[in-house]
Amino acid sequence: MADRKALEVYLDLSQPCRAIQFHTRTPQYTKLNPMQMVDNYLRGKILDSRDAILKYLPRKYNVPSNWYPCHLERRARVDEYTAWHHTNTTTCGQGLYHGGKTWVTLEKLENMFLKRQPFLCGDDISLADLLVVCELMQVRSSGVRDILKDRPKLLSWKSRVQSALGDSFDKAHTVLYRLWDRSNAKL
Repeated sequence: MADRKALEVYLDLSQPCRAIQFHTRTPQYTKLNPMQMVDNYLRGKILDSRDAILKYLPRKYNVPSNWYPCHLERRARVDEYTAWHHTNTTTCGQGLYHGGKTWVTLEKLENMFLKRQPFLCGDDISLADLLVVCELMQVRSSGVRDILKDRPKLLSWKSRVQSALGDSFDKAHTVLYRLWDRSNAKL
C-alpha cells in the first residue's frame, strides 16, 4: 500500500508563492533553509534546491519511471535538460521585457530537445517537460504575447504534454488561466 503520510512541499512555481518570498528572509525560515529560497521539502529532512527536490521525490515515492527514468542514459537526458533549464528556459519571461534570449531558447527547445522525439527527453513525458510547460504557461499568463504562436513544433509538443497530463494540466494552471483572462479583458 502506498505511503499515505502527509507531504509538505514549498516551492516557487507560481506568482502567489513568489509573493511570499519576504517570509524566506526571517530568522526562523533561514534556520530551515539557509539559501533563503521558497523551494523546500520537509519530511524529517530538508532539501533546499528545486532541482534536488524534483529528482528526490520520484526516487522516494514509487512513481512511473518515465518521470525520472531508472535507465541510466534516459535519466542522463533528463539531467541534461534540468541543468540547461535554470540558465535558459527560466529566462523566457525575462526576455519578453528585457530583450533577452527567449527566441534563442525556443529555437534550442525545438532543434535540440524536440528534434526527433515527441517529448524533450524521449518518447515519454518526463520532469523536463513539466519544467518547460510551467515556464511557458507562466509567460503566457503575463498577457504580453503568445510566444508559441508561430512555433508549430512547440505547440504540438505542448498539446502532447497536455494530453499526457489530462485534467491535472488545467488544475495546475487555474491561477494562470485567470491571469490570462484578466489581461485579455483589459485589451
